[in-house]
Amino acid sequence: MATLREAQKQMTRRRLLEEGLAAFAEQGYSSTTIDDIATRVGATRATFYLHFGSKAELVRALVERTDEMLTSIDDPSLTEVVASGDRAALKTWLGHKFDQWPDIKDYIIVSHQAAAVEPDIQESIDSWFDDAIGNMQAGLDAAGRFDEGSRRIRCTIAFGELEFFSVRWMRRGWLVDRDTALETMTESWHHLLCDEVSGS
Repeated sequence: MATLREAQKQMTRRRLLEEGLAAFAEQGYSSTTIDDIATRVGATRATFYLHFGSKAELVRALVERTDEMLTSIDDPSLTEVVASGDRAALKTWLGHKFDQWPDIKDYIIVSHQAAAVEPDIQESIDSWFDDAIGNMQAGLDAAGRFDEGSRRIRCTIAFGELEFFSVRWMRRGWLVDRDTALETMTESWHHLLCDEVSGS
């Protein structure tokens, strides 16, 4: 019986996340109430609070889910790709990220909406980005490429390009040819992270 109750609890949490994301995407973060989310699930405000302490806590869970979605397909990992210094591996990894954008679009837009009014959400996003940049730096550290003092900033610039371009795509779609964008970003990443001769 305890297992059934736990399964029901997990199902309710999952539905609150799904319907919360849908409500935020339709109405905007600020305009969506806890009652709106609970009603979509066929639950009460009290049920919502059994799972999440606030709207912001629900969004933090969505940020965590976004990270899981993005990293679950990474084989090899971002650290390994950067360490390899292989241009083709970089392009493949970036192409996979481009392909994931439609799946994470609502998550990212909602997270940024929430971050504008909830400082702790911005902290969660910053922490998520810092982890990704740290994984990239671990690749440069493992390879021993570039001066140690420049590795973090190289990774920050490269990740910043990807993050900016992804958010721009989520707001406006493809304003340039996808393959051209991928090739150009691959070239930039290769220069920043792999090409020690021209990038030193």
